[in-house]
Amino acid sequence: APPAPEPAPAADGNGRHASPVARRAAAAEGVDLSAVAGSGPAGRVTKADVLAAKTAPAPSAPAASPRHASAGSTELKGAAAMLARYMDQSREIPTATSLRTMTVTVLDARRSELKSAGHKISFTHLIAYAIARAATEQMPVMAHHFALLDGRPHRIDDGAVHLGIAVDVEKKDGSRTLMVPVIRNAGSKTFPEFLDAFGNLIARARDNALTADDLVGANVSLTNPGGIGTVASVPRLMPGQGTIVATGSIDYPVGLGAVGQMIGAEKVMSMTSTYDHRVIQGAESGRFLKVVEEYLQGEHGFYEDLFAQLGTQLGPLPTPPAPVAAAVAARDSADGGAGAVAALQAPADGSDEELLQAVQAAVSLLKAHRTHGHLAARLDPLGREPEGDPALDPEPLSLTPELMARIPAKILRMHVPGATLADALPHLRETYCGTIAYEIEHIASHRQRTWLRAKIESGEFRAPLSPDEQKALLKRLIEVDALERFMHKAYLGQKQFSIEGLDMTVPMLDELIQLCAAHGGREVVLGMAHRGRLNVLAHNLGRPYDTIFAEFEGASTLEAVTTIPQGGTGDVKYHHGAQGSYQLPDGSSILVNLESNPSHLEYVGPVVAGATRAAQTTRMGPHAHRDVDSAVPIVLHGDAAFPGQGVVPETLNLQALDGYSIGGTLHLIQNNQVGFTTDPDDARSTRWASDIAKGFDVPIIHVNADDVAACISAVRLAWAFRREFGHDVVIDLIGYRRFGHNEADEPAYTQPEQVARIRDHTRVADLWAEQLIAQGIVTARDVESEKNEAWEELTKLHQQLKAQIKHAAEVGEVEQPTGEYRLDRTPSPEVRTAVSANRLQTLNDELLRIPDGFTVHPKLVKQLDRRGEALGPQGGIDWSHAEALAFASLLTEGTPIRLTGQDVERGTFSQRHMVLHDAKTGQTICPIQSLPGALAPFELHNSPLSEIACLGYEYGYSQEAPETLVLWEAQFGDFVNAAQVIIDQFIASGLAKWGQTSRLVLLLPHGYEGSGPEHSSARLERFLTLASEGNMRVANVTTPAQYFHIIRRQARIAKQRPLILMTPKSLLRLPQATNRIEHLSETKFFPVLGEPRVPVDKVQRLVLCTGKIYYDLVGHPRRSEVEGVAIGRIELLYPFPQGQILELIQSYPNLREVVWVQEEPRNMGARAHMFPRLMQILPEQLKFGYIGRPERASPGEGYPAAHVAEQSRIVETALDLSIPVSLYPVKAPGER
Repeated sequence: APPAPEPAPAADGNGRHASPVARRAAAAEGVDLSAVAGSGPAGRVTKADVLAAKTAPAPSAPAASPRHASAGSTELKGAAAMLARYMDQSREIPTATSLRTMTVTVLDARRSELKSAGHKISFTHLIAYAIARAATEQMPVMAHHFALLDGRPHRIDDGAVHLGIAVDVEKKDGSRTLMVPVIRNAGSKTFPEFLDAFGNLIARARDNALTADDLVGANVSLTNPGGIGTVASVPRLMPGQGTIVATGSIDYPVGLGAVGQMIGAEKVMSMTSTYDHRVIQGAESGRFLKVVEEYLQGEHGFYEDLFAQLGTQLGPLPTPPAPVAAAVAARDSADGGAGAVAALQAPADGSDEELLQAVQAAVSLLKAHRTHGHLAARLDPLGREPEGDPALDPEPLSLTPELMARIPAKILRMHVPGATLADALPHLRETYCGTIAYEIEHIASHRQRTWLRAKIESGEFRAPLSPDEQKALLKRLIEVDALERFMHKAYLGQKQFSIEGLDMTVPMLDELIQLCAAHGGREVVLGMAHRGRLNVLAHNLGRPYDTIFAEFEGASTLEAVTTIPQGGTGDVKYHHGAQGSYQLPDGSSILVNLESNPSHLEYVGPVVAGATRAAQTTRMGPHAHRDVDSAVPIVLHGDAAFPGQGVVPETLNLQALDGYSIGGTLHLIQNNQVGFTTDPDDARSTRWASDIAKGFDVPIIHVNADDVAACISAVRLAWAFRREFGHDVVIDLIGYRRFGHNEADEPAYTQPEQVARIRDHTRVADLWAEQLIAQGIVTARDVESEKNEAWEELTKLHQQLKAQIKHAAEVGEVEQPTGEYRLDRTPSPEVRTAVSANRLQTLNDELLRIPDGFTVHPKLVKQLDRRGEALGPQGGIDWSHAEALAFASLLTEGTPIRLTGQDVERGTFSQRHMVLHDAKTGQTICPIQSLPGALAPFELHNSPLSEIACLGYEYGYSQEAPETLVLWEAQFGDFVNAAQVIIDQFIASGLAKWGQTSRLVLLLPHGYEGSGPEHSSARLERFLTLASEGNMRVANVTTPAQYFHIIRRQARIAKQRPLILMTPKSLLRLPQATNRIEHLSETKFFPVLGEPRVPVDKVQRLVLCTGKIYYDLVGHPRRSEVEGVAIGRIELLYPFPQGQILELIQSYPNLREVVWVQEEPRNMGARAHMFPRLMQILPEQLKFGYIGRPERASPGEGYPAAHVAEQSRIVETALDLSIPVSLYPVKAPGER
């Protein structure tokens, strides 16, 4: 049934220019307000205008003859007349309707729980709330509606879901009408608030107490004809609405009403979405119904929130009804037994109990195949027998062929062919125990499990390949095999990490790339180790064969694809990344981006994920927008590395997190059943290499690498699952390794039996060719021709390359490669980092703007108030304040920013508070994400408790989005060494190895404050050891202004380099470590800072230091008494600020000695970096020495008292000119 209409809109299209009295009069008299001219102020429609319009003669319709009332006619008045009028108008709306049928087992069970707890909750309450939440949180487009404004079509977004509820109302005269009262902002209400609003409106509707205001403004409506048994309905959409949802009856599927309970069927409900096709598309409507079903099935925390708000304990997830239990219950009931036995084809000899037990056993057999069928699957190309599982055998379950023939397959809810279990069992075995197998029953989501069962058992993605597809696969496999064989012959003994034994990797990647392109993808981001990398480069990225040969030749005269633009020491050929254009069958192309990777297996995984997120994100404008179909991540893994490397589960854990989700990664394990020389029994504690993925609800598809069609089927199922659920998928491609770990290795030393089987095993290209010849698709001559063509092409290109090299040698152009290249270390032109005071003040005001009704936590109020005052003449800009201003200024200049890390929203030390939580409601706001003048988005996300995966992710993001300032903050700098592989192999050496660099910033809290050895040091020394050839920037700044300028400098400077920034802890609130606005608006970043207000002529000792210890030195009680000491701060440690240091030294004419002072132990901190550099540039007459902690194995003291004593000793020694200083420790090296 259609919902009751709203009163007609006034001239502005929404009735706002009509008085409430006029609206009621219009409703009573059936007057269309949109046609009434207002005589009140500003064109406001009054009651008099309505009555005048009522009496005015209607325009005649020249084409129609007037009709007169007859004896059987009744004039429609009031709401009935308006309903008729709006029904006429609804015909002008171009609508379409989506239909979805869903099971209601979970909905029914949760409602029963609430009723048992004393809550009066109906199905309509829950469905209406799910619709409101879904449209508010996931699909706001469903509330958009259409309007003609100034004669032009417009999409109207009210910014909230106003939900109309259709109510059947009995009038005083006994007639019935339909009214649609509106719940305002329904999706933002808590469930108790929603119930109150719902109950109030319905009660007033039935008491005829609704006002005109209660009936206007709905943009989404719900009608429930299912209450009277209607299965499905397509209601009319009224003007001003975007969507109307109709729900059908809740019952067993048609035809199962009499046996539904007995056979364990689930009740279902249909739901339709009728929408305005001018502003809403069919895919959006279908997606909306899918999301509503997700809410009703318990996803998105729907019931957790609802039960918590009602103060009720949420029970366990309900399970679908069991057929056997239902049948037994039916048998034992007064009239159900005969029906149950008859339905199961039981004979009249009283053997119904035996049959029921057989049904129960059949359910167990089905479950065993779904859960453990993979253990009996024929997955090893080398013919190893699977171990199997006793639960897969029907005999121990007493399932005889006769009993199985009496059990209808349909009552078991499986999708394989066959009328009875006896008919279906062979298909079930082939589905789950063939050359492809599945692990899906560990997945927590019922909807995902049932979707996968249906797709797997129906064989939807195992349809026979067309002849053209089969021929294309043969051609590709021949090309893959030919390249490997040719390189073995041409470059005997050289490492190429052959793909042979896993040849199907390349065609599977072909299929994934083509599927991505077919669904709107623009880029595939690929990560893999060395196995088969050269073949993937050639065939999946389109890299010419001769450029690969050139690297084996080592000819420096030829420009290899991996030439680094800025020079560098380079890397081996199977580590380099590449970008290629994959040519599609229709002539178009798609970008394939293969990420560079080190030999550290699996660490490229998070890099791929981060690069994909960046490629999916549009950063134009103040808000970031993501399209997970535009870029697709594919990661290839090794069978030993996938379970062995901890970075794998850390990366899998990112997949469903808001700050890291990318719509699902497609994982392909290249399983050659050996890890270098280690057998699987010694490499993992699990049955399969993929088992670790089960902990993250990832479906796993195992496939025999010699079954070509099954491999393509696996890819298509994996792709469809990602498309449907946006979730990771793992394909375990089980093959072998035809040679050793590399071509110079002898595998028979350690795996002699396996090597013997491989030696006698036919290659997959030949197996597939034999199969196609047997089917008559190709001939033996066709196959031979394909092989010859591939070999001749390789031979021709190789000979041409050899000729080029020979010619170059003859003319004397060959240069012997030295392995050393010069990187670009020239300084970039400085950029302006100051921001005008007026602009800073404006930004500050915007950052401190709090919405009305929002309650800031009382303890934060003063902190925010101080930020309002800090830009005044007294100053007081602290670190987090300067940071916020730096970020805000960059956003208004068009620089996108991404800040992640553990607890970054608040800050580890409760200093940042970029996200504010309402102290009463918990609602959050992030002012910096809604700056009025922002030209770029700000992504801010708390990270999981991970360093290696999260830092790798941000490195990948920064690589893909070079215009973005990407910052990763460690909770404490001490924990950054958990990400050491990303730092060493990617951040520090990527430029020299692969020509890759970025603007990535590492924020590492560092400083000795007595918090123990694990909360003191970000291991500054390690970064300085890695700093060379201009590869990065390392800084330890000491003022908020310096922090402000270096952040802005990092974002704006032309030359991209990573920035390693030691950040403060105690200085965050130190009054001495604050600045005034002019320090931000009138200065710049200074690599070296001298101590102000020092009598330069009296200075004999220059103390050089970096970081927090400066404040310990200048804050010491004796500092004012010692005029012979000056303290200089090295703010930028690398690149080494030689000129600024010398300038500082020269400013003290009577200087006698320079001392390096640090709070870190001698073998840590910056000492080892600064000493040789300072000694090289210092004038000869100056003495040089060190003051700090002695060499230590641990960074700091574990006891506060010991820390204080040592810190005091360092400071007092530095300020005491009577204590001589030395370059060397007291103890000799042999004693240390």
